[in-house]
Amino acid sequence: MQLAQVRAVITGGASGLGFATAQLLVAAGAKVALFDVNEEKGAAAVAELGADKAVFLKTDVSNETDVSANVAKAKDFLGDLNACINCAGILGAGRVLGKTGPMALSQFQATVMVNLVGSFNVAKACADLMQHNDAGADGERGVIVNTASVAAYEGQIGQAAYSASKGGVVAMTLPMARELARFGIRVMTIAPGVFWTPMVDGMPPEVKTSLEASIPFPSRLGQPQEYADLVGYILRTPYLNGETIRLDGATRLAAK
Repeated sequence: MQLAQVRAVITGGASGLGFATAQLLVAAGAKVALFDVNEEKGAAAVAELGADKAVFLKTDVSNETDVSANVAKAKDFLGDLNACINCAGILGAGRVLGKTGPMALSQFQATVMVNLVGSFNVAKACADLMQHNDAGADGERGVIVNTASVAAYEGQIGQAAYSASKGGVVAMTLPMARELARFGIRVMTIAPGVFWTPMVDGMPPEVKTSLEASIPFPSRLGQPQEYADLVGYILRTPYLNGETIRLDGATRLAAK
């Protein structure tokens, strides 16, 4: 798929990894629909990208009705829908047994609902429309790119909910790719390491320095543009399917 032909729904698209991906795609001639809950950032993102190239749709990715309606609106704006990039996510940090007692089940559920259920919810709604696209080269009709985390593999203390949610994203990649293959829809996942995104904004300098020192090479936080570059490569490379790619500078998270 050539990037200029991409018509994409991007969740978490108003900032961080999602917005960087939107910038890369629009610069290549694509059109994007940004799903996010932050209306102020969504409006700013569209203003920067151009109202003819991008639209913002306030979306709770865990709400099936909301997602279904907005995916339809996205296709109306885009004129087509052949890519879904799921970047929406929350940290949901907290110990199973904290100082004030056990983690509230609602906190665990909220993290899983956004990170895992939300990714599935948007992916299946997009796939439902993609299956009707005209087939391109190799019979391709669409591409889904989900976002996991290295915490899916080496979750730290306090990341039980987050790691469970991201581990689920990794686990569903292959079976979803196998199932959607008959429709010509590819499914890939990216597992970023520690990236400079709104999730880590405001961290103390000493914490940032410590994190950077733990990354073998390059010893720095990942840049959202690097995530976007990988999304672009996945979209352009039809033989990539059913796999999770770590994007982490060879880091392996310590226990804490």
